[in-house]
Amino acid sequence: MTRRFGRRTVAVLLAALLVPPLAGCSIGDVRRPPPDRTAPSPRPSATGPTPSPPAADVELREVRVPVGKGYDHPYVEFVTAEQAYALFSTCPARSARDCPAVLYATIDGGRSWQRLVHPLPVAENPQLYAAPGALVLLAEPHDWYTSTDGGRTFAHSTGEQEPVAWRTVQGRFQIDEATGRVVRWAGRRATPLPAQPPVRTLHGVVEARGLLVVAGVDGGKPYAAVSTDRGRTWQPTPVPAPDGEVGVLRPMVGPDGEARLVGWPPDRTGFPALWRYLGRWVPVPAAGHPLRADSVVPLTTGRFAVNGPDGAGVVADGRYGPLDWPVAPEHHLTLLADGTLVGRAPDEVLLATGPVGNRRWVRVVLAPA
Repeated sequence: MTRRFGRRTVAVLLAALLVPPLAGCSIGDVRRPPPDRTAPSPRPSATGPTPSPPAADVELREVRVPVGKGYDHPYVEFVTAEQAYALFSTCPARSARDCPAVLYATIDGGRSWQRLVHPLPVAENPQLYAAPGALVLLAEPHDWYTSTDGGRTFAHSTGEQEPVAWRTVQGRFQIDEATGRVVRWAGRRATPLPAQPPVRTLHGVVEARGLLVVAGVDGGKPYAAVSTDRGRTWQPTPVPAPDGEVGVLRPMVGPDGEARLVGWPPDRTGFPALWRYLGRWVPVPAAGHPLRADSVVPLTTGRFAVNGPDGAGVVADGRYGPLDWPVAPEHHLTLLADGTLVGRAPDEVLLATGPVGNRRWVRVVLAPA
């Protein structure tokens, strides 16, 4: 496909993005690092290269910490713009016994890092997950260590499902992995909703502007339903079918509280189909979009930021246009509960915060000394 964007058009699209980010979003299931999709897609022609911001516009916070020889860069998970955890656990030339996991934390946005005591440093494939109110360490296959006090203490549990303390911080309404039903969490107890939505295979549930929204896929087709009474009754909401099959359908909430849908193709590498909820599901066209995308985050007034092999771009007013964000194709975009935009790559994390018209970019690099 061919992208034809004049300077005026791109400027209008970029100006529309300088609005406050989401104040709170639904955090999904336990997340794994995004798959590696480094092969470039066919690159559409453009009127000219999109300049990147000067280096002075991106604050660098680079810290080296003592972890021993042979460690790769850590896996870093930000919870807010200030709080994050990092797990050093990979040493390509050494075994797990000779490469014990090392855990660090920051509460000042990566300016400084404090070492924490890892409860089980020697394990196969140690993993880290973090959300507001909980830090979880997994030692495969079924050993969980959960902290609710910033990593000072950990509670040990076993089993295939995530610990209760982790599930309770994922939002009031969730899909129970064991049953596939929508449940409501109150304290440490989950109760199935009075009525289950008329969607056979659920992929997600979110709260948006007083609505409870669920979405899923059946036979490659997208389906959704909404509830205005917290799950006592449901109304099916037809989703206009896109070109091609849908493999995964994720409901999202935009920074303005608007419900959205992102429909990924079965191979999870193509450009997704997008919808807004305006009393009904309305497709969001993206004329001129690249063939592939890896991550999508909602922006205000129906817009989406997209990143992938062709770089970062925005879907707005029915078209796709490039962005001059300091984001490389390998950065996986997410939106934190406090509205911080995050771009995570294997060796660094980008953070974007700030008020209208003055978004601030920070590059956080944590490396072994």
